[in-house]
Amino acid sequence: MDSLERVMAALEHRPPDRIPKFDSFWAEFASRARAELGLQSDVNLDDHFGIDITIAVADETPFPTRAVELSREGDEVVRRDGWGRVVRERAGAYFSEVLDVPVKAKGDLDRLAFDSPTMDARYAGFLRTVDANRDRRAVFCKTGGPFLRTSFMRGKVEFLMDIAGDPPFAKALSDRVADHIIEIGVESLRRGDLCDTGLWIYDDMAHNLQPFPSPRSFERVFLPAYRRMVRAFKNAGAAQVILHSDGDISPLLDMLVDAGIDGINPVEPKAGMHLPTLKERYGGRLSLIGGMCNSHTLPFGSEDDICAETREIVDVAGDGGVIIGAHSIGPDIPVRSYVAYDDAVRRHAPRAA
Repeated sequence: MDSLERVMAALEHRPPDRIPKFDSFWAEFASRARAELGLQSDVNLDDHFGIDITIAVADETPFPTRAVELSREGDEVVRRDGWGRVVRERAGAYFSEVLDVPVKAKGDLDRLAFDSPTMDARYAGFLRTVDANRDRRAVFCKTGGPFLRTSFMRGKVEFLMDIAGDPPFAKALSDRVADHIIEIGVESLRRGDLCDTGLWIYDDMAHNLQPFPSPRSFERVFLPAYRRMVRAFKNAGAAQVILHSDGDISPLLDMLVDAGIDGINPVEPKAGMHLPTLKERYGGRLSLIGGMCNSHTLPFGSEDDICAETREIVDVAGDGGVIIGAHSIGPDIPVRSYVAYDDAVRRHAPRAA
């Protein structure tokens, strides 16, 4: 099987030739890996380590034409981004500081006017990614989700307060964002010719202990948007709709499956998301993408620890429904540990169910 065949077999709950693999490498890890493994500087780690999935991303921001640099002093830049936020950034820093948001008052909702989702400029980089990877990996397109993307426009604290104190407003605002995201997703599927694979919704809506919105709030505020998004993407032809959310989303899983979500990622062990247990619970109703621990096992575990965790995941993948991964591979993970994990994935074949 090639990567596309392998990934789609797993997502369709058919036996793959080996368990597919999906990880993303931080630049710091990639640079160190090339140096320690004696690789040329232009070697693609996705190719070297047999990554089977590429996610292609269009510009889904509501206001890309209004993004502008406002000031610069030394290595610090203040700019207005495509979400309408004013952010302060420092060169080389991973995070930025949000200074202002476009929806400061509830009345601002009525004045929102998003840029067209069909602007060609949104899809230029997206199409380059699709074209560069289509013959090498299973390529999916991506949108954000209604929880996280709405928090960009309202501010995280204010939006959480809206969800708790004014659910109708929180729903109205997130519905506007969801409607925009739907148009971006449908256009991405069409322009990228990606219906045979599908679309991932990235919506980090949980921490290690529980979701940010309670199950009741999720059902009232976000579930209708999720149903609408999944229906629109599948009506557009998407074979699979996958949800990416860090943290413990287990209290929401039954609702997400009912909404039509086909799989979840990254299934983080540190958040109590134990992949073999979830496989037993959901069987052929939900694909599980991830499952390896990038917080404890890979950074600090022995080779035996890494092989044991890998084997536990591979052993439940024989009838499909599982793609192994550790999500983001950062500079805290030793190269030798990642190599041990990669070797274990290649060495252990899934057992037939």
